[in-house]
Amino acid sequence: MRRNVLKAVAQRFPWLANATLYGCMFASGDLVHQLLAKNEQMDWKHTRNVAIVGFCFQGHFNYFWLRALEQRFPGKSAQTLFKKLLLDQSFASPLATSVFYTGVSFLEGKDDVFEDWREKFFNTWKTGLLFWPFMQLLNFALMPPHLRTSFMACCAFVWATFLCFSRQNGDGTAGVALAFIMDPRKTLEDLEEIQPTNVYLLKDWSLMCPNECPGLEECWGKEFEKLYTQ
Repeated sequence: MRRNVLKAVAQRFPWLANATLYGCMFASGDLVHQLLAKNEQMDWKHTRNVAIVGFCFQGHFNYFWLRALEQRFPGKSAQTLFKKLLLDQSFASPLATSVFYTGVSFLEGKDDVFEDWREKFFNTWKTGLLFWPFMQLLNFALMPPHLRTSFMACCAFVWATFLCFSRQNGDGTAGVALAFIMDPRKTLEDLEEIQPTNVYLLKDWSLMCPNECPGLEECWGKEFEKLYTQ
């Protein structure tokens, strides 16, 4: 009975149903990240903020975006699938990633809502290219149009877990995320060792970095590489 009611509501209000599903998947992804990180206390405010961004933007945007793609490029031919994937990864993916970083920062009341975006956007987008093209290929090729947003929301559960880790602990790269999955506590401890040094470098670069150093970003990368190649 309850299942039939939910199905009827989803069929009558597909827009709202898909947006709600997105919000739930994003909130679940944040909870999984916090459980893996074994935080002393759950940060429910962060979960709330992630859910709001998932519901208010990700769900609504993707609901209309996927329908617009199908109307503009109907069918499942190889050429059509390529066009959909190209547009999705060159426009929708960067936009969604940007809104996540800036949106959550805005809801937290940060003075600089673009700080996380500047530091982690490009790495996150590159990591997304290892995940989303394959998921969207399955979506466009196998799923009927009315189920594509729901399928994408289910995939977004995994992606939201990665996004929440990247925003709170990581740097947007797949390597750091995989290290976290293999050994969450050690990864967080290693990150904590690197980050204070990084803050000090920002405050007084001349004391810590030689003149020939190519930049903070490369130094950080080398330090992290040493930790995970030992």
